[in-house]
Amino acid sequence: MNTDSSSQWLFSTSSLNATPSTCCLEKELYDRARGVEFLFRLGSSLALPTSAMCTAATWFHRFYMRYSMEDFHRQDVAASCIFLSTKTEECGRKLRDVARVYQAKVQNTDISTIPADSKEVDLCQSAILLTEEVLLEALCFDFVVESPHAELLDLFESLGSDPEIQEYAWSLAHDSYRTPLCILYHPRLIAIACYVLSQRIIDGPNSPSLDARISATAPSTSLPTPPSHKPPSPDASRAAIDSYNLTDTELRQVSDALGILLEFYSVQDQQAYPYISSIISVPPPAQRGQRPRFFVSQSQLTSLTNPVDSHSQSQDGLGRTPSSSHGGHTPLTQPSENSNRQPQSTTIL
Repeated sequence: MNTDSSSQWLFSTSSLNATPSTCCLEKELYDRARGVEFLFRLGSSLALPTSAMCTAATWFHRFYMRYSMEDFHRQDVAASCIFLSTKTEECGRKLRDVARVYQAKVQNTDISTIPADSKEVDLCQSAILLTEEVLLEALCFDFVVESPHAELLDLFESLGSDPEIQEYAWSLAHDSYRTPLCILYHPRLIAIACYVLSQRIIDGPNSPSLDARISATAPSTSLPTPPSHKPPSPDASRAAIDSYNLTDTELRQVSDALGILLEFYSVQDQQAYPYISSIISVPPPAQRGQRPRFFVSQSQLTSLTNPVDSHSQSQDGLGRTPSSSHGGHTPLTQPSENSNRQPQSTTIL
């Protein structure tokens, strides 16, 4: 796979422990997930195309590799990323409209109740512009972003896969932005990971494992499949992998991406969101390298954070995120068939 200019924005997993933020890694990634959720909610309310929101989410993660979450609130950064992406992706929105939607989300109310000339909207506009100046510095004015969604569309076309597999893969790709995958691996490898995982979910628990699907060579025999499942052929189960001439390093990165995705889902509340049980039940591939644990449940996070972090989190709702958005989940729904499909998430912390 050829390298491109985006490779300068790919970091090692260990580098996540060396970001400017002073909180523990688990809390930083938890807050990043919440920031991306807020970003997607802004973008959806502004009727932005998927490409603009994915670009903005990528910038969001890149920003926090260079600046601290304690110095720049995630919602200001999310709004600035959205506003900038409307300009670079040629889907321009007025700054005042972005600020009004921001205030509507913060106040958990309809945008029609937010006066365009209110003091809060003026202050929000100023915050977005000031943060945008720092964002441009953080990005080094490099606005080129590739997304796994574009790669998935190519896979869908070339493989002619089942619509249900496409639905799962598309939703998994959206949820990948709630993790740091976009700054760890090439979009093509993320797309392959999402496709392979969606295949495994649809094929059922007695189909080939993730390890078998992403191994360097196809397995000589397939696992037994119960009569209730249509047995997938070995070629079909490895279609995404065999479509590309991946190196051993790239195969390992696909495996790591799958592990990170499944770890993210594993800390979600299955009782609140039973539809993710089919994802969580998939055994992750064998870990081929050492990396820190990224995600913990909300209860575990509370025990990990120090008193300062806990106080900061408890104050989050004051003028920022209302309690109704702590978790900000969006049910899984069927996307349309065009490239402007809106983000569909299965769940969020």
